[in-house]
Amino acid sequence: MTQIPRIGDEKDLSLDPKDTVAVVTGGTRGIGYGFAERLLAAGGKVFICGRQDAPLRTALQRLSARAEGRVAGTTVDVGNYADCARLVREAVERFGRLDILINNAGVGHVYKPLDQIDPEIWDATLRTNASGVFYCCHAAIPHLRKAGAGYIFNISSVAEIVRLPGGSAYNASKCAVSGLTETLMKDVRYDGIRVSEIVIGSVSTDDRGHENWKLAIEDVVQVVMDLYRLPARALVGRIELWPSQPPPNR
Repeated sequence: MTQIPRIGDEKDLSLDPKDTVAVVTGGTRGIGYGFAERLLAAGGKVFICGRQDAPLRTALQRLSARAEGRVAGTTVDVGNYADCARLVREAVERFGRLDILINNAGVGHVYKPLDQIDPEIWDATLRTNASGVFYCCHAAIPHLRKAGAGYIFNISSVAEIVRLPGGSAYNASKCAVSGLTETLMKDVRYDGIRVSEIVIGSVSTDDRGHENWKLAIEDVVQVVMDLYRLPARALVGRIELWPSQPPPNR
């Protein structure tokens, strides 16, 4: 079992994402794409995934233009364990190891009262948002243990705190991520693996003026980069990131 460095140990320095290998789920657009961009800019290697071929190809072309040879990816349904195992396996085969896992992929649904939600929507939401995190962590942990200084970031939502009417499936899936993350953090901390949950509010993914109050993708990315650079002796289990000045009643 890998021992994390003790306070005062010269190894206990801020980590640098340069030359690290990261898997980013849901990395073809939005926040996931932002993670990939920043990690590549820092000198890391990134393996992304998405559910559809065309968006994946587009994302890889754009990212490769600035980081040729340091980015790759595959199509994956994170709600399928075999896909998640293949994702991690292909990343390690391509880049030799794994240092960071960012569980970012997720789905939402039309908000409806519980009795009006199609059971298939419930199953798909829980399978992607909750089981997908479990599946990717399950596949990644042996490789992170081997690296000896791994980090898992589970991206969640304030829906686990603010339970809006009609959001039973989505809210439940995010509550599951919260419980999973805290338990996993305690399971693997003595293996040199840190685990953090990033709970985020509304994020703007375009430039429309009426969304200026929302968080920017860069805000979420910066939090993850700052946490990764913390000395290995420090572990932040959970961060809530809210827009500072939302419209009233939001």
